Amino acid sequence: MENKALTSAAEDYLKVIWTAQEWTDKPVTVSALSAHLGFSPSSVSEAVKKLAAQGFLTHARYGSVALTPEGEQAAVTMVRRHRLIETFLVEYLGYGWDEVHDEAENLEHAVSDKMVEALAVRLGHPVRDPHGDPIPDRDGSLPPLDAARLSQSEPGRPLRIARVSDTSPDLLRYLSGMGLGLDAELSIVERQTYAGTLTLERSGGRVELGLPAAEAIWVVPA
Repeated sequence: MENKALTSAAEDYLKVIWTAQEWTDKPVTVSALSAHLGFSPSSVSEAVKKLAAQGFLTHARYGSVALTPEGEQAAVTMVRRHRLIETFLVEYLGYGWDEVHDEAENLEHAVSDKMVEALAVRLGHPVRDPHGDPIPDRDGSLPPLDAARLSQSEPGRPLRIARVSDTSPDLLRYLSGMGLGLDAELSIVERQTYAGTLTLERSGGRVELGLPAAEAIWVVPA
């Protein structure tokens, strides 16, 4: 179903709230949305109030923001579009995984539902995008992904990179240069808590990775 009543900006708000809840259990607040979107708190507050009045959000005064069932449906629709477009750009147009996020942000508002489903068919109904993010099915269901943050994983266990946050193209390029792309296998050799780094063993030898970068990587047992 296309969200005719929603502007592109409103769709972005709903998608950002949904993806924020996908990555963390922390409540989503107006100040957090302001920092993420780069808009003033007052502008974000007005947008949240409007979406709440339309039935897409709930918002406790000075509290957290949450999606209603209608808001979640609209958000998942946009997430599906975004991740299918990213996958198409990489697999058919030769984009790198660090180049597709902003391109998909623009295209996702322009394509029709018919085109989105045609992309899904052409791509073979993929279950994840180039960053490992699960792609919602047409009915809104998500494929399971039992992954944990690399920063919280135990040393000595064989691991495989299952997902990487796409919020920073620079980080994606950095990880690619270190041989830490999607599906790369590795293990934690040592955690240097006070130095804020992990020593990793992967194909090609050992590398040092800062804990902030490790926060952006999700792994599964290899």
